[in-house]
Amino acid sequence: MSAQTPGPTITVVLMGVSGCGKSTVMARMVERFAWPSAEADNFHPAANVEKMASGNSLTDEDRWPWLRALAAWIGEREDAGENAVVTCSALKRTYRDLLREGHPSVRFVHLIVDREVLERRMEQRAGHYMPPSLLGSQLATLEALQPDELGCVLSGEVPSGRIVDEVATRFGVTSGRQPHETGPTRSSGEGSPAT
Repeated sequence: MSAQTPGPTITVVLMGVSGCGKSTVMARMVERFAWPSAEADNFHPAANVEKMASGNSLTDEDRWPWLRALAAWIGEREDAGENAVVTCSALKRTYRDLLREGHPSVRFVHLIVDREVLERRMEQRAGHYMPPSLLGSQLATLEALQPDELGCVLSGEVPSGRIVDEVATRFGVTSGRQPHETGPTRSSGEGSPAT
């Protein structure tokens, strides 16, 4: 969304509320590019997991240690010269700022999905601690990507392979280790499909 000199590697942060398809898209990216990957859910301390499982929303104070742990993982990938892909709700600008601070590789991909589809996906999902009852809280907290944030907005309702194609095109990703960005990326517009 803004023009900056790209770092030597790229870390794609797939963001959005629960049920938007982050994990599915990450799996397809790993399949295609063989990048290291991380599910932000796995960085939550046990207390956060228990809190969400009981139907209570996390506070900013709950989230800061979690986000710092994920940011440290991103830094390790950068130090190793590796591209990477991460799933993280990254609902607020301040959360994204923490992930991006000191990490020039970070690019955000906000996956958006209609609420009815989100609700259906969450109701059908098994084995996840995030209850459907917290979706409303996530949607209320969500802050859209701003023009100065490197990233794009894509529909999470199209096939995951098409989303990966779009990410590769926008960020100049090839099968090699280095991205080849040709210019700034721009939002596709809310609700527009990844074509």
